[in-house]
Amino acid sequence: MEYIVIALTILAIFLILKGVRIVPQAQNWVVERFGKYSSTLKPGLNLINPVFSKIAIKFDVREQVLDLPSQGIITEDNAAVEVDGVVFYKILDPYKAFYGIENLTLAISKLALTSLRSIMGKMTLDNSLSSRDKINADLLKILDEATDSWGTKITRVEIKDIQPPQDLQQAMALQMKAERERRATVLEAEAQKEAQEKKAEGFKRAQILEAEARKESAMMDAEARERLAQAEAVAIRLVTDTLKDSGGDPLTYLIGQQYVKGLMKLGESANSKIVLLPADFLNTIKSILKKD
Repeated sequence: MEYIVIALTILAIFLILKGVRIVPQAQNWVVERFGKYSSTLKPGLNLINPVFSKIAIKFDVREQVLDLPSQGIITEDNAAVEVDGVVFYKILDPYKAFYGIENLTLAISKLALTSLRSIMGKMTLDNSLSSRDKINADLLKILDEATDSWGTKITRVEIKDIQPPQDLQQAMALQMKAERERRATVLEAEAQKEAQEKKAEGFKRAQILEAEARKESAMMDAEARERLAQAEAVAIRLVTDTLKDSGGDPLTYLIGQQYVKGLMKLGESANSKIVLLPADFLNTIKSILKKD
């Protein structure tokens, strides 16, 4: 009798331990009873029927990364390229992820590869190389819609590398080099053109300024001569009035004045050593005037 009690006690302890399940954080466990879905265990302490229930699968519900293997794709312009990528996904419903698809990661991988082939097959090589964001967005939309029935959320898709064949890479390198040289030639020509235009504009501006300066100088010279003539006229008028009052001859005075200025200039000349003045040069001038 004692053996039976001990055996039953041990069996009870075993069943209790077997029925207690501690689920780690970020995990969900699917429980089956008699081969049929029973429940989903959440993180923490859980109890199950140790005799008729079992843990069918354990899911990590954190965001996970799935590498897409490299595959060959033919673009719209018949260029063969090697493409690989990465898919980020998260399991939202363990029931659908387990019972909705046989192999979740394999299904996501195959779906991503076939969808990627379909998307890039409608694009040229240049568009494929320059439109990665568009490829990522289109692929994300397709995968997210398809995996909804599998209880999975596709959070992000990234194309890691698009690798053209070696001969095509060389051709592209030559094309890029030619394009850079063409752009450099165009920029140099534009710079020379701009420099010539600026030079011509500067020369034109200098000519205009020089002409304006000459015009202004001529106007100032004319104004100065006019003022000088007016001053001389006033001076001659004053001299004439004064000489008439005193009985003198204004013409003789003016001629004599110019005669004296001429002699002074002659005396200031570097080649002049001695200047002789006639004693009766005024009488001589008067006699000339009387003859006239």
